Amino acid sequence: MRLKIVLLLCLAFSLSALAVEISGVKVPDAAKVEGQDLKLNGAGVRTRMFMKIYVGALYLEQKASTADAVLGDHSVKRMALHILRDIKADVFSAAFQDGMKANNSTTELAKIDDKIKEFNAIVTGAGGVKKGDVVQLDYLPVAGTRIVINGDNKGAFSGEEFYRALIKIWLGEKPIDSDLKKSLLGL
Repeated sequence: MRLKIVLLLCLAFSLSALAVEISGVKVPDAAKVEGQDLKLNGAGVRTRMFMKIYVGALYLEQKASTADAVLGDHSVKRMALHILRDIKADVFSAAFQDGMKANNSTTELAKIDDKIKEFNAIVTGAGGVKKGDVVQLDYLPVAGTRIVINGDNKGAFSGEEFYRALIKIWLGEKPIDSDLKKSLLGL
């Protein structure tokens, strides 16, 4: 009987250890995107000048510990941003643009210029983000990139190129936050 109780306690402890809490945000250990089960690959805080901006969480079908593995994976993915402070639309949009420019060549960006403009229109049209908002950037192989803010689908772009350029903001050679990159890769 004692063995059963110990085993149950160990199981309960291990299950609770799967959920992660970062900067007061409870990050789910899994996500379901269009019926596909994804696992939390890693999560961490985006900081800028000692301010916590958001908690980022990367979900994949199969865990990966290198940026190349994530970028080369053509399956369903989710990058979730749990916003920790109010961010004006123009500042939020500029941060995405800066991150994409730093991690993609001008040729790569030229190929997706129309999608970048659409993305910026969606981000600015949303009027910025507020503390507590959740922004989900999903990649769906059939549909492309989908942007969801607080459960509201804001738009989608076909093709994989845009999502690849977008995810490089966090996983590229010049990530927006190198500590966050390590956390997203589970390092």
